Amino acid sequence: MIYFDYNSTAPVMPEAREAWLEATEKISGNPSSMHDFGARAAAAMLAARQKLASFLGCNPAEIIWTSGATEANNTVMHHFSRTLDAKAEVWVSAMEHPCVMESAQYYFGKRLRLIPLTHDGAIDLEWLTMELADRRPGLVGVMAANNETGVIQPWREILAICQSYQVPFFTDAVQWLGKMPARGLGDCDFVSGAAHKFGGPRGIGFLKVPHKTHLTPLLLGGHQERGARAGTENVATIVSMLAALQIREKQIANNQHLLRGVWRDNFEREFLRAVPDAVIVGAKSPRLWNTVSALMPEGDKRHLWVVKLDKAGFAASTGSACTTGKEEPSHVLAAMGFKPAQAIRAVRFSAGWETTETDWDALAKALVKVHAEFHHGG
Repeated sequence: MIYFDYNSTAPVMPEAREAWLEATEKISGNPSSMHDFGARAAAAMLAARQKLASFLGCNPAEIIWTSGATEANNTVMHHFSRTLDAKAEVWVSAMEHPCVMESAQYYFGKRLRLIPLTHDGAIDLEWLTMELADRRPGLVGVMAANNETGVIQPWREILAICQSYQVPFFTDAVQWLGKMPARGLGDCDFVSGAAHKFGGPRGIGFLKVPHKTHLTPLLLGGHQERGARAGTENVATIVSMLAALQIREKQIANNQHLLRGVWRDNFEREFLRAVPDAVIVGAKSPRLWNTVSALMPEGDKRHLWVVKLDKAGFAASTGSACTTGKEEPSHVLAAMGFKPAQAIRAVRFSAGWETTETDWDALAKALVKVHAEFHHGG
């Protein structure tokens, strides 16, 4: 089985598994305990915090451990719902992950404003600049890279614009981390991430919060994480997450992702040559090197595409795993201006560091075969 659903979750890499096993065996104490066992756990957690902060470029004290990005993103919205003026707006992009979009809608209702996208899947910077010149929201949130299309967002430019108007900026960096350099993300006011997207374990993530911010905790009942997040920290998964990210950062520093981007581009050319009626979403925008979102010509059969590919030995998806089961077309594609009849045709292929050039070639051949089966009643 060849896996092309890394944007949903990545298999745990051996080094992360080994780090988890070693930490589980050697670190048995609660990091909040005052005895030696607790001190060892606290020291391991501090080392991981310092390592993550060095990757992001921020103060270690600004890192809060969470159960994943969903908790981190909900915490951001919860915090601002408790601290903003009752009339203040929150602006998030129209492509945000459901855990950002739905929590923002829950906490802010009519005070939530969606930042539009261009047809190529990037944030409309002109709109944002013009709107900020007239009014000041309490928070602007734009993800670093989209999970469905892979389109990279100009988060550095957005950060600079927000700083010029003294508006806090929040970015969901889940799809960015482990695929692109982490350095610089720490300049953003709030940043979220999750280990399982880049080869770490499930159930661990983080939230970067400005050092002087007194975060309103989402979870109560303990003073862990300097009172920002109650609950005993899972030291083994924290150590495992940083073991995975450290390897990914080395691969990125060696520009190994650039070659993998060439493999993806070659796949798209071969695919479009064989299936010319297909459309690559966001093809004119900078995209993550691992992601392809394609509108398939057999529009009413996108789930059959996934099923047939699965039988052929390839794991793909129809989009975000967190929207599986919903009948509506992707809100991301709708925000890009695609009609429902177009958006319903989307199938996503997302590779990982373990994906080879041969895997991409095999996927292209499988898609050609499935396409032929549709036209011959297969």
